[in-house]
Amino acid sequence: MSLIHKIKETSLSVVPIMLLVILLHFTAAPLDATTFIHFLSGGVLTIIGLSLFLLGADIGILPIGEKGGAALTSKKNMPLLLSVSFAIGFIITFAEPDVQVLAHQVQLINPAVNSLILVTMISTGVGFFVSLGLLRTVLNMPIKLFYLIFYIILFVLAAFTSSDFLSVAFDAGGATTGPMTVPFILALGMGVAAVHNRKGSHDNSFGLTGLVSIGPIIAVIVLGIILGNTGPEAVYTTSEHSLEFRHILVDEFWEVTKALLPLAGLFVAFQVFLMKMPSKQIVRMAFGLIYSFIGLVLFLTGVNYGFIPAGTELGAILGLPENQGILLVTGAIMGAVVVCAEPAVWVLTRQVEHISGGSIKRKTLLIALACGVSLSVLFSMLRVTHGFSIWYYLIPGYSIALFLMIFCPTMYTAIAFDSGGVASGPMTSTFILSFTLGASKASGGNPVTDAFGVIAMVAMTPLIAIQILGILSTKRGKHS
Repeated sequence: MSLIHKIKETSLSVVPIMLLVILLHFTAAPLDATTFIHFLSGGVLTIIGLSLFLLGADIGILPIGEKGGAALTSKKNMPLLLSVSFAIGFIITFAEPDVQVLAHQVQLINPAVNSLILVTMISTGVGFFVSLGLLRTVLNMPIKLFYLIFYIILFVLAAFTSSDFLSVAFDAGGATTGPMTVPFILALGMGVAAVHNRKGSHDNSFGLTGLVSIGPIIAVIVLGIILGNTGPEAVYTTSEHSLEFRHILVDEFWEVTKALLPLAGLFVAFQVFLMKMPSKQIVRMAFGLIYSFIGLVLFLTGVNYGFIPAGTELGAILGLPENQGILLVTGAIMGAVVVCAEPAVWVLTRQVEHISGGSIKRKTLLIALACGVSLSVLFSMLRVTHGFSIWYYLIPGYSIALFLMIFCPTMYTAIAFDSGGVASGPMTSTFILSFTLGASKASGGNPVTDAFGVIAMVAMTPLIAIQILGILSTKRGKHS
């Protein structure tokens, strides 16, 4: 697929966000002129960067994961598979830019929490659940049973941690499924499933990302229980984003370098010890990694240069008491359009359409995701304006999601839980979070307790929306 085609695809996702901000700028929420110009420039960078990243994922990241997973499984060495998969999950998560950003935000909330310890716990949780998920695939155990057991464990543990750690923990589950982690984990799981699929079933091809996102939630909850009361809560202040393009570009260059170097190292290790691919295929995958590197640098630069400042300023304007009606409507629309711009969402929906042989359309999945995330951001805005506890959303939301598993086809359940992870990517953890923080401060609330948790909300609603889609699709199939 050509770069031009990718640019056309991604433009359809990013341009609606830009049009929404432009409309608000000229009507209800006029932005500072510099912020507005930076937003427009950042939008162009975001489109080009996302297009290059997706092209690189197609020819580099996904093939590495699929071939590596298949090669590991074909060795029929369970300790090797589990130990290498743990290392893969740990290394990629430790270098994931979204995780580093989250750790920095948590340290702003509570300086007593060491960011290195937090990142290590999150990475350990991901590594453990990657191994667990691949073990489930090899043993062909029901994915629904794993979701039920570990979400019950999660909520039992959550009852013993503080409300601050609760929001951070669920946000960690979304932050770990970022633009580098998701494509590789998806491909790794599919590679293992391809070796063990029985009778052409694709039930095991999805669900690993959804299962993996439980790991960091439990890990941070356990950290919160261990640390207990770490002292008085710090006043949250958003860190100042340098508006100098050069500084942001250099920062993102090094962040993405740290994220991709471990992946390149894994590629070399896979080639030397497992895959033994021909040189032509190696060159193609290497170019894919280069495209992904350049694309991710441009994408994150565009987001941090233009989208975060604009989101914070928009939230601050619309969070004022006289604008809160507009805030709710804007939040709902924003959630619908932002999820379609997430890089990992495009990777997942393409994979689902491919693996299902076209029976599950990408467009249908995107519509279901847009509806779910729209509601999640709307509810988050209500939480900002009224100060609701996040428990009021998480307990009924996850209860409904787990209940729907009884009626939903297994493949749709797996896709739903994967979707919850991929929906909460860099666009959510930057633009939506900054918008929510700005709105919370303007409305006189506490950003620490009222704004954090929006990533968790975005990760939860697709679980319900996609499973409802699966149930409806099954009923239509029976009546046709």
